[in-house]
Amino acid sequence: MTPPSLRERRRTAATQEILDAAERQITEHGPVALSLRAVARDLQMTVQALYHYFPSRDALVTALVTKAYDDLADAVQAAVDGAADEANLPRLVVAAEGYRGWAIAHPERFQLLYGTPLRDYAAPAEGPTTRASRRMSAIFERELFAGFSTAQLAAAEGPVLSSSLRAYLEQLPHFGMGRLPPPATALFLSAWGHLHGLVTLEVFGHTAFLDGHQDELFRRAIRNLLEDIHRRIPADVTSGRGR
Repeated sequence: MTPPSLRERRRTAATQEILDAAERQITEHGPVALSLRAVARDLQMTVQALYHYFPSRDALVTALVTKAYDDLADAVQAAVDGAADEANLPRLVVAAEGYRGWAIAHPERFQLLYGTPLRDYAAPAEGPTTRASRRMSAIFERELFAGFSTAQLAAAEGPVLSSSLRAYLEQLPHFGMGRLPPPATALFLSAWGHLHGLVTLEVFGHTAFLDGHQDELFRRAIRNLLEDIHRRIPADVTSGRGR
């Protein structure tokens, strides 16, 4: 492979400097304060020069969102990779705690991903932000359903799905273990909503009344969530006995 040219290396370095400056602005002032002019001023460059690297505010926001998703997924994967150190802790719980830990450490970047949408910004359809978010989805899907067959997942217990919802879930793309049966997709979405909701409440300060007990309560909540979902998936598909 041909190594990058000097010009390409300089462009890569300048692009990274811009992203770093924009992340600092988000950390100090929140996502809504993001401004190309302020980023350019921080780097002692003109807005016109910045446009050579990011032709619009939307392009910069897309890069920042993509990087935040990638960094979050890296943190989740690193937690899972180190799970052997806590043999008694299910890997999904480890992944969830990696997610929570990153969110607490980077609340403003978490808000960029999951807070109030930035005015007039729309992520490009099937663009880099979508691909980055799917990577994290794949990690959680894998850790939630690892060890179960497609037949077991298809026989999972849960609310009866309407024919229209089942048809819709069947055509959704999946990025972890392959195409999930609709019952498993419904369980996954429910689990994700529960996990993400707990983290969002904490990041935005709504569980401060728990006075330092968030760690224990979060771990117990995710353990209970995992146990409940696994009870819904039959160990023997022919008999329908629960796991």
